[in-house]
Amino acid sequence: MNFAPGAWKYAVPPLLAAPFALFISATAGLVTAAIGAAALAFFRDPDRTPPPTGVVAPCDGNVSVLREEDGRVRLGIFMNVWHVHVVRAPFDATVADVEHVSGANRPAFSKDSDRNERVHVRVATEADALDNSSDAPDDAEPTAESDSTGDGAVPPHDATVTLIAGAFARRIHPYVEADEELDRGQRIGHIAFGSRVDVLFPPSVELEDVAVDVGESTTAGESVILESPPASGIDLDLDVEDDRGDDSSEGSEAA
Repeated sequence: MNFAPGAWKYAVPPLLAAPFALFISATAGLVTAAIGAAALAFFRDPDRTPPPTGVVAPCDGNVSVLREEDGRVRLGIFMNVWHVHVVRAPFDATVADVEHVSGANRPAFSKDSDRNERVHVRVATEADALDNSSDAPDDAEPTAESDSTGDGAVPPHDATVTLIAGAFARRIHPYVEADEELDRGQRIGHIAFGSRVDVLFPPSVELEDVAVDVGESTTAGESVILESPPASGIDLDLDVEDDRGDDSSEGSEAA
C-alpha cells in the first residue's frame, strides 16, 4: 500500500506511544494504536487505472457542486474522512500556474467554503481533451469570460483544479509546479484529512456535457465526469484490416 507524503508524521507518534499506553490500560494502548492506524488509512494512496477515454474525477467523494458561473461550468466533489485524499489530474494538460490563497476553514460542504483556504492549479489542456464538438475550430479565439481566480480573457481550453481546505483539513500539499506536463490520472497533490476539490472546466464545456450529478459518488482517476471522443484512427485501422481481408479472399476465389 502506498501512502501520501506526511503520513508517517501523523502515524508514528501514536504508534510509538501505544506500547507505553498499555502500562496505563489495555484500552489506552488500543486507542493510541488505533489513532496511528487511522492516520495511515487517511493517507492511503492506492493505484488507479484511468478508463480508455473521458475526463476523470480528480478525487474520491460525492459531487456537492454542479453549476454555471460566469459562463463556465464548476464541478465540486466533497471528500469525507474515509475517502482517499490524493488528488489526480482529470485530463492531460500543462500546468500554467499554482497559486495558494489564504482563507477561512469553514466546513467544505457549506456555502461559506467558497472563502476557504485553497490552492489553484491552473492548466492548459490539449485542444481536443475536453471538446465534445467535432466542428470546433482548433484556433478558436479566447472567450471574454474570466474564472473566479483571475481577470482577463480565458483561452477556450484552459481549466482550473482547486484544492480546498475545510474545517478539519487545513493542510494542502500540491505536487506539481508551473510548466509541468500532466498525464490524465496523475497525482497532483493531497489534502490532509479530506475536504473538497473543484474543477472549473474550459468555456467550451456546457452543463449538459457533464456525466455526473449532485450526490453521485466518484473515484479519483477512474470515474468519468465528462465524456470525450475516442482517439481518432481506431475505426479507420479496423476498416483497413477488413478491406485487406476482403481483397485477399476475393483473390483466392479468383485463383
